[in-house]
Amino acid sequence: MSPAAPRQPLIDSFGRQIRYLRLSVTDRCDLRCVYCMKAQPDFLPKSELLSLEELEQVAGAFIDRGVSKIRITGGEPLVRRDVVTLIERLGGRLGETGGLDELTLTTNATQLPRFADRLANAGMRRINVSLDTLDPDRFRRLTRGGQLADTLAGLTAASRAGLKVKLNAVAMKGENEDELPDLIAWAHDQGHDVTLIEVMPIGDVGLDRAIQFLPLTAVRERLEQDWTLTPLAETTGGPARYHRIEETGGKLGLITPLTGNFCAGCNRVRLTCTGQLHACLGQEGSVDLRSALRERGPAGLHEALDQAVAEKPEAHDFDVRPGAAPSVTRSMATTGG
Repeated sequence: MSPAAPRQPLIDSFGRQIRYLRLSVTDRCDLRCVYCMKAQPDFLPKSELLSLEELEQVAGAFIDRGVSKIRITGGEPLVRRDVVTLIERLGGRLGETGGLDELTLTTNATQLPRFADRLANAGMRRINVSLDTLDPDRFRRLTRGGQLADTLAGLTAASRAGLKVKLNAVAMKGENEDELPDLIAWAHDQGHDVTLIEVMPIGDVGLDRAIQFLPLTAVRERLEQDWTLTPLAETTGGPARYHRIEETGGKLGLITPLTGNFCAGCNRVRLTCTGQLHACLGQEGSVDLRSALRERGPAGLHEALDQAVAEKPEAHDFDVRPGAAPSVTRSMATTGG
């Protein structure tokens, strides 16, 4: 029997090839960040989630279609039971023969003291950690009860395991804007890169997004009063635009979905833990990979991938004007961070 013909790359109608999958494994989290979810979220029944075996099968289909980078997300991905086993299995696809160039993770770091060594042994080389403040009281308020010490212990564990850490901080007006320079300086002193992110109008979190929104154009102007920001040409495959801060020697990324739209180069799709594939973070449309896989097997899965990529919109339509409804109704925890 002749070998099966290689699958065609996933290229959308605007000529963008999909090379990056953000794979959510759970909508659950041990924190309740104010920009991510409601104080009392309605978590999905576990029966609706893709099994770990199904997640691996879907990830493998993406790799076979040219995806070279996978980021494991949630919720908090490390609260899902046995998820590190999935990560270890996907780590087996790293390298030229496996087709995967990078396997990484976004986490709040609370579980890293338990899992950092296993992540490194699975082939992870860098991770993203969400951290918006170094003030314990502010951290507790923004996460609705979290303990800063838990995240800091996770950062220490990651560094000891040899994982390169990049901190993600959501810039929020009236919340942490005064602290951002100190957070960046501290991170660079610890050897961590930092990326600042504009608030995105995703899901009902019980607050008007206009109250939270802080344009990064204003943040950059503030930083440039004291520091020299040199643009860098490098990319990690995501939407951040990077700069070197000459005075600290560290790297600063800026993700600006509202003040600096980056949709023209979007090479990403997001799969929720229930198997809904969102080709655009800022649009409601999705394709049900769970049903395709369970009802029609691998062939149905690949047909659904073709459909989703063909329907990928050119750009999002985020709106953070005062009083505007969320641009999409699903939360970030449901979508995958």
